[in-house]
Amino acid sequence: MIRVLLADDQALMRAGFRALLDAEDGLEVVGEVGDGAAAVDMAGKLQPDVVLMDVQMPGMDGIEATRRISADPDLTGVRVLILTNYELSEYVFASLRAGASGFLLKDADPATLLRAITTVARGEALLAPTVTRTLISEFVSSRPPGDPAAGRAVLTAREQEIVELVGRGLTNDEIADQMVISPLTAKTHVNRAMIKLHCHDRAQLVVWAYESGLIAPRRRSAERG
Repeated sequence: MIRVLLADDQALMRAGFRALLDAEDGLEVVGEVGDGAAAVDMAGKLQPDVVLMDVQMPGMDGIEATRRISADPDLTGVRVLILTNYELSEYVFASLRAGASGFLLKDADPATLLRAITTVARGEALLAPTVTRTLISEFVSSRPPGDPAAGRAVLTAREQEIVELVGRGLTNDEIADQMVISPLTAKTHVNRAMIKLHCHDRAQLVVWAYESGLIAPRRRSAERG
């Protein structure tokens, strides 16, 4: 059973999500709140598997609430799925940096939302590889790259290569094919890199790959040629 906490300032929106999730086998809504501060508080009390988090809420917004949940060592098992009406790259990147495991627009169809909750509950990143590459590359290209040597000091050469492939949006299966290793071995390398770099999940590993300078960001226009 996947336990879900709803965080949205619109009661009608929460009611719609609750009706959808409660009707699905394997999902249970354990609580609902209308602002970020309450989301942090209830996450601590209820220990849900997934928090469906709106971005714009009164008082503390969803991004700050996500940051606090992700930083709490007692909430390491809580995953945050950001839901918003706005498809802005700044929101996507800020959400991932805060520790969110995924980002979804509120106009997504019910089947997509249900799959997203299941994906995030498994500890996987929600963003599709192409979305990850495009949005993060475009946003961080305006920032000076960090020093990749800081991260490379704790990663083996193989782990560096794995992290770069994760940052470019490859799945474990695709990494396994490219490096001629098993998917399980690829997953093991990814997990070890996350532990060494103190990344909450795969999504944060992607962010680290760009922020550290391990991958040189490119503008979307450059990608198009």
